[in-house]
Amino acid sequence: MTAITTQTAAAAPSIASEQLLTEIREANLTYLMLAQSLIRQDQAAAQFRLGLTEEAAELLGALSPAQIMKVASGNMLLCRFRVEDDLVWDLLTNHKPGKVANAETSRLHASILMAGRVTEAL
Repeated sequence: MTAITTQTAAAAPSIASEQLLTEIREANLTYLMLAQSLIRQDQAAAQFRLGLTEEAAELLGALSPAQIMKVASGNMLLCRFRVEDDLVWDLLTNHKPGKVANAETSRLHASILMAGRVTEAL
């Protein structure tokens, strides 16, 4: 009985890990397809929204469906959070009540801050 329980317990993390990898691959595929769609519609706006350089946007825009599938199949998440400081998180989540009464104003302020950081990075 103990051997079966131990085997089942050992299999559980493997199943959870495999599920996590499947979800990462799905997220990668969705992100790449969205990025490519945005780039093909308006490359400048896509660069801004995605935080991409012109070279990266051109590369993503030119990928074939087979190349997208190959890139998406890795075990590393391709997208990342661009919000890296408490001020922007507080503005986006409206976490500190009383600072700004209007949630829309908070989001606008956060967008302006993030846009400035994208410009600095490019």
